[in-house]
Amino acid sequence: MMERSVVRPGTSGELSEFIGDAAGDARKLEIRGGGTKASIGGSSRAAQIIDMGGFDNVVDYDPAELVLTVGAGMPLATVQELVARERQMLAFDPFDFGPIFGLAAGRSTIGGVVAAGLAGSRRLSAGSVRDHLLGFEAVSGRGERLVGGAKVVKNVTGYDLSKIMCGSWGRLVALTQVTLKVLPSGREQASCLLEGLSAAIAVQAMAKAMGSQAEVSAAAHLPPRQPGDCSRTVLRVEGFEASVEARCRMLENALREFGPLQTLPAAQADELWADLRTLAPLADDPTLWRINVAPSRGAAVVQALEMHAARWLFDWAGGLIWLSYGHAGLRAAELDARAHAVRAAATRHGGHALLVRANEELRARVPALQPLDAGVAALESRVRRAFDPNGVFESGRFSHAN
Repeated sequence: MMERSVVRPGTSGELSEFIGDAAGDARKLEIRGGGTKASIGGSSRAAQIIDMGGFDNVVDYDPAELVLTVGAGMPLATVQELVARERQMLAFDPFDFGPIFGLAAGRSTIGGVVAAGLAGSRRLSAGSVRDHLLGFEAVSGRGERLVGGAKVVKNVTGYDLSKIMCGSWGRLVALTQVTLKVLPSGREQASCLLEGLSAAIAVQAMAKAMGSQAEVSAAAHLPPRQPGDCSRTVLRVEGFEASVEARCRMLENALREFGPLQTLPAAQADELWADLRTLAPLADDPTLWRINVAPSRGAAVVQALEMHAARWLFDWAGGLIWLSYGHAGLRAAELDARAHAVRAAATRHGGHALLVRANEELRARVPALQPLDAGVAALESRVRRAFDPNGVFESGRFSHAN
């Protein structure tokens, strides 16, 4: 792959001038923070890289008001350490793509986390990134500086700007600053385990747990890693110590029909949830998909794809499926057929699939983002043109997404 040039602006003024010049010269730009998601999307990109690492500053942090404003280039690990010193945490559960690609945890920038709009296991109880992004500052593809959300200076009629930024994948603006809600941390937590359940029964158990009054904060299911192992269905509860104990007993009674419910030792629980954060059970397979469906449809999706030798695990009580394939001995046509099967299964069950990890050849043929229906694609295109009329941020990364 041809090496591309990198520019690292240090102020919004410099960034605005650079993007404005690129728009005038019909040049393409790709926004990059920690680089943890750089391998998602097509590998053929004729675009200069904007390194956002220069926007790595604390703008305002008021722990009493539970509000944090930082530069979008600040590493996630730095943000988490900053709020942890005040016994606080981000209100949403950020998902860190670094370990999936062999990079250090926490290397993602907070701007990249917002732009991807993807959350971790506590999404069920904590909500997503878009629920807790209070405001932002950015530079559009016109080279114009924008402010949206909590500190509105300039807005665009008809758009909820903060929500549009989440999941935009750097195709609308270059984020320079984000304002986020934070919450007190230090709550007790316990993880309860059921063993030996099939995918369909695990989804039923997780649905019953989520529908109970136990206030489950996360629910996941990991199939056996190798012959002789048991599947593991794990439920996490958080809060004050007495409340956690009482709710674990509540779960034990509610889930009695699914077998004995164990409370995991803290070390084992930490290891299990770490497997979910790093996707360690799927680490050896070069092709990785992230599939979103209604939790009740998760089992049907994996049942359809297991015939293609897929490996998988559930998060979000079955609503998030991480699914992987090996490449050994497979021709391009066979890899394409599997990719088609994934997208078809997700679509058939009302969901969508993101191609997270694959070799360059497959990434060149298969779009990372789920292709959109014609009407939705046209609407999305109009939104992109409103922020980036000259297509400055159309780097080729998602050029065949719709």
